[in-house]
Amino acid sequence: MNDNTTSRLAVCSWSLQAENPETLIERVKLTGVERVQLALDPLYDSPTVWGNTVSLLQSKGISVISAMVGCAGEDYTTLDTIRVTGGIAPDNTWERNRKDLEGKAQLAASLGFKLVTIHAGFLPHDQKDPAFGKIVARLRDVADIFNRHGIMLGLETGQETAKDLAQVLTVLQKPNVKVNFDPANMILYAKGNPIEAVRTLAPWIIQVHIKDARATKVPGTWGEEVPLGTGDVDWPAFCATLNDIGFKGNLVIEREAGTNRVADIRTARQVVEQAFKQISIAGGKSTPKTTV
Repeated sequence: MNDNTTSRLAVCSWSLQAENPETLIERVKLTGVERVQLALDPLYDSPTVWGNTVSLLQSKGISVISAMVGCAGEDYTTLDTIRVTGGIAPDNTWERNRKDLEGKAQLAASLGFKLVTIHAGFLPHDQKDPAFGKIVARLRDVADIFNRHGIMLGLETGQETAKDLAQVLTVLQKPNVKVNFDPANMILYAKGNPIEAVRTLAPWIIQVHIKDARATKVPGTWGEEVPLGTGDVDWPAFCATLNDIGFKGNLVIEREAGTNRVADIRTARQVVEQAFKQISIAGGKSTPKTTV
């Protein structure tokens, strides 16, 4: 890859567990990565504390490259709880989530965001399943909400296989709906080889999360998120595959576990920069695909 990988790196704001914008700025600076994907929910829910976050970040030389929104009622305690509560799929939270997403889309537009990412929830794989038509209809509704504000919607990977997600996107036919690819989520949810998944979802990938994980040894339970470079993601092969598909978008480091997050993010940056450097030295040639 001939472009400057460092200029494409960013960090997820929620990874830094800051209680206010000032602390967020301090911790972002410590990572050495001065670009951020910003969690929008704190700005929406607590504007008195977080309302000026974007202007504060920018005043300190930190660019905000995209946003992320969550959905009401999500419970990530176990795979079973998030299957029932995740995203826009549950009926009991749909009306609230739709209303909130309207407000968050307006907020995102007012702050100049062009991309917002979201976990849609577990997507059905069978088009004959009544739940398939329902989730597609809701996704179309949400896509239209964001499209009215000129915003791309990035669906996070992991809660379904790449093939199933590609099927939904193909049926959906919404040009502003893309994929925020997270290789670790594929492993955490046991939904397939992330490198093969990149190739399947290549036409839709608009942003990539940089995160690592180890597969569970107990089917039906979570895998384990681990510091980048110590998990099951083959980073040289993963980065080479991104290079192969021509992906030139943002690479956003995410760390959602552990107590040394700044240090882990700094390590992640080094691992990814080195992987792309080796690709450049090799003249852009891919490394062999591996399995997880």
